[in-house]
Amino acid sequence: MSPGPDHKLFLGARLKRMRRDRGLTQTAMAADLGVSPSYLNHIERNQRPVSAQLLLRLAATYDVDLRRLGEEGPAGEAALSEVFSDPLFQGLAVPRHELLHLVDEAPGAAEGLLRLYRAFSDQRDRARAAVIDGEPSAGGPSPADWVRDHIQSRGNHFPELDALGEALHASLDPTGTGDGVAVLARNRLATRHNLAVRVMPAEVMVEWTRRFDPHRRRLLLSETLSHASRAFAIAYQLALAEHDAELNALADAARPPDDTSRALLKVSLTNTLAAAILMPYAPFQRMAEATGYDIARLERRFGVSFEQVAHRLTTLSRPTARGIPFFLIRIDQAGNISKRYAAGAFPFARFGGGCPRWRLHDAFRTPGRLVTQIIETPDGGRWFTLARTVERQGYDGPGENHGLAVGLGCELRDASRLACARGLDLTAPEVTLIGPACRLCHRHPCAERAAPPVDRALTVDDWSKSVSPWPFAAA
Repeated sequence: MSPGPDHKLFLGARLKRMRRDRGLTQTAMAADLGVSPSYLNHIERNQRPVSAQLLLRLAATYDVDLRRLGEEGPAGEAALSEVFSDPLFQGLAVPRHELLHLVDEAPGAAEGLLRLYRAFSDQRDRARAAVIDGEPSAGGPSPADWVRDHIQSRGNHFPELDALGEALHASLDPTGTGDGVAVLARNRLATRHNLAVRVMPAEVMVEWTRRFDPHRRRLLLSETLSHASRAFAIAYQLALAEHDAELNALADAARPPDDTSRALLKVSLTNTLAAAILMPYAPFQRMAEATGYDIARLERRFGVSFEQVAHRLTTLSRPTARGIPFFLIRIDQAGNISKRYAAGAFPFARFGGGCPRWRLHDAFRTPGRLVTQIIETPDGGRWFTLARTVERQGYDGPGENHGLAVGLGCELRDASRLACARGLDLTAPEVTLIGPACRLCHRHPCAERAAPPVDRALTVDDWSKSVSPWPFAAA
């Protein structure tokens, strides 16, 4: 939420952290900003608020994105609150001001605590699975969790890959028309890399949607793939053919904990480069801004799918040409989350599922149509969200294929820039209050609660009945 005119902004700890990250003394930063060292010292100790003029100087001097200066880091208050709601800490009752102090004054320690809990949580989950499967469990995060956390630690932005993608797109399409980039990429694979692309029957591909045959130099694609997915597969193969060394270097620089995590990270990085080839940063960001982030027009202009556009929108964090900081989540009809990315804040739980009041599932009732909603999270943040069903690629069963829904969202203050929000009352909107996963949520009463909060005692009696199936006592 945007601060009001009388709101005082205290960012002392974050300003201090930014200064130390740049290796500056208070005297050096004060000189850069045109203020006295004593004034900067007061600000860092939260004895003086940060003025609008100083914020503008920070942005101009150090290329700081003011939208992200006030955001929590990976180990923010919400993430730590989620950690301390675990039954492991029952009875500890860490107050909010202590969490805020830890986040602001010791961000490294907060991040270390979060990583330790993640490792513990993952190991506990594996141990539980081992009881069922009869297999020994291994410690540490799963490869999928490790890769997701690494990508999020980069803000889902890899400028090196954006630059490579822009250059490769320009060499394929020097006129900049955007027509037939996938065809041009296919021709380049054939002429420069002696690699043919073949679309094969589903009966031949069986479980595979894409498969590279290095001996016959063929990229085999399933006929079940849409044209957009075929184009993406071709761009993916071209990315590997021309920039395998750079992709390997980026994967190695991340220092993955095991070979599986490294392999999965390289796939994610190659996907990022493929998206940058089909949707090069500068023209994509310019058109997004010019059209009010009209996803349908971006689909047609770049020959890609709804999900590919939505995912690309979460990566627009170039300092000189930033887009709206979107987040993305993809779910199936059972509520399983198979994808989540964010350019900025992350309004959903890391260790649990989503809130049933967040109507992502409504998209399944109206396949192919946008469903919009304005939500408010427990910290008071307000978000504009939209959701739509997408086809599950490689699906070859009977009936309609609307097995997945993609949700996209941004802070409410940015919604006025969206074409799909035009005509809505954004100043006094109808807002749905949501929480994290039910076992972490303290909102009461809630008729849609599926489980009691783990750190609250149930108040069940035979004299009354609440609208909530799990009434509980206050802290």
